Amino acid sequence: MRSRLLAGILVPVGLLIAANAHRLYEDALKAIDTAYDRTLLASAKTIGEQLDVHGTRESPQLVSEVPYAALEAFEADNRSRMFYRVTGFRGEWVSGFDDLPAWHGKLPDRGAYAALVDFYDDVYQGEEVRVAVLKQPVSGEAGLGVATIQVAETLEIRRTLARQVLISTLWRQAALLAVIAIVVWGVVLFATWPVRELSRSIGERADDDLSPIPMPGVPAELAPLVVAINEAWHRQAGLFAHQKRFVRDTSHQLRTPLAVLKAQVQSARRGDLPLTQAIDEIGATVDGATALANQMLALAKVEQLRQQGDPPRLDLADSVREVALDLAPLIADAELDFELSTEPAPVRGHEWALRELVRNLLHNALRHCPRGGRLEVRVTRGTGPDGIELRIADSGPGIAAALRPKLGQPFAAGAGGGSGLGLAICREIVGSLGGTLTLDNRERDGVIGGLDAVVRLPAAPSPDPLTS
Repeated sequence: MRSRLLAGILVPVGLLIAANAHRLYEDALKAIDTAYDRTLLASAKTIGEQLDVHGTRESPQLVSEVPYAALEAFEADNRSRMFYRVTGFRGEWVSGFDDLPAWHGKLPDRGAYAALVDFYDDVYQGEEVRVAVLKQPVSGEAGLGVATIQVAETLEIRRTLARQVLISTLWRQAALLAVIAIVVWGVVLFATWPVRELSRSIGERADDDLSPIPMPGVPAELAPLVVAINEAWHRQAGLFAHQKRFVRDTSHQLRTPLAVLKAQVQSARRGDLPLTQAIDEIGATVDGATALANQMLALAKVEQLRQQGDPPRLDLADSVREVALDLAPLIADAELDFELSTEPAPVRGHEWALRELVRNLLHNALRHCPRGGRLEVRVTRGTGPDGIELRIADSGPGIAAALRPKLGQPFAAGAGGGSGLGLAICREIVGSLGGTLTLDNRERDGVIGGLDAVVRLPAAPSPDPLTS
């Protein structure tokens, strides 16, 4: 974060400073040129004051008696040198440096000075020079005319001053960048202190410590992150607890049928029982262990489906009809008076979970319903929040009062046998779907006439026609 923030601030500021430094150097050169151009103009005017006209009116001659030493007063220091050239009325060289390139330019329409003067850059004797050209009227007894005076100066002093201004400014800008970097580093270090503390506290936790992070003292900016971490740890803790419970129950419940199976195999080897009877007993034990393992895996799968997020939109009535069709042979074998009534019942759920719910409830009803009894399955849709209702009514003995507190607990089997996992699976599935499961005895004149297993689930909203 510090590196990105520093780069995000210092790079744009650095580029701005570089562009500003370039612009500053150009502005400094212009300002220095303006100041030193006045010196060149003063030099040219001094030379112009020393000009005279000799000869005759028919052939006037411009005379310049200016010694070069007169220009020394205008030289800034020994790093700059000045040169001049005086050109007569007809363009002839009069005095000064005859190899100084003659001026062939044009006077500006609106000059900055009250004089006929022009300034330009040129090269003389291999050095860059700044030249001032002055058109000076000259009159005398022999006549009058306009002389051209050129005064040139090398640019060392101008460039040196501009570089000094630039370097001085860059030092201040570099100090500003350093201050910005230090401030950003310190502010980020201070602002991220809670994050480092949070990271340290999490890093010091034990591997199995999923207790929530205390919210008091957490900065407001980190509160959403801490809340999300606590929620994730809560879900993880539930998953770990489920896994531990699953491993514990599996090891405990499978130990007994495996021990029985081992004893049956040893008995068959010794010949204690006829071979056919021994094989039948071994097969029954294997079938019971297989059913138990399948139910325990189903219980674990419910928790996995719970972690998968929003389930799809399905019709509970379809699942009920499919399971009833699968169990039709068992219903017919028990000679039950079976009635099935359904209507469209859209719910949010996974297909496996809905089928497993209906299958376990119907299996329990078939196990407790007497031969020739009545079994009724109804799926209806109401208008309340739990608008979908699945009712399975059997004509069995109902639930004893002593067993009711243990209903839905794993391995709490009733009088009808079984592992006791069926109702536990049903409650887990109904809970994952946001519904309720009730088991009520159906009484008449104080006599129990059967059991009603009622599942109520929230109805799934109709799909949006624009997105369906």
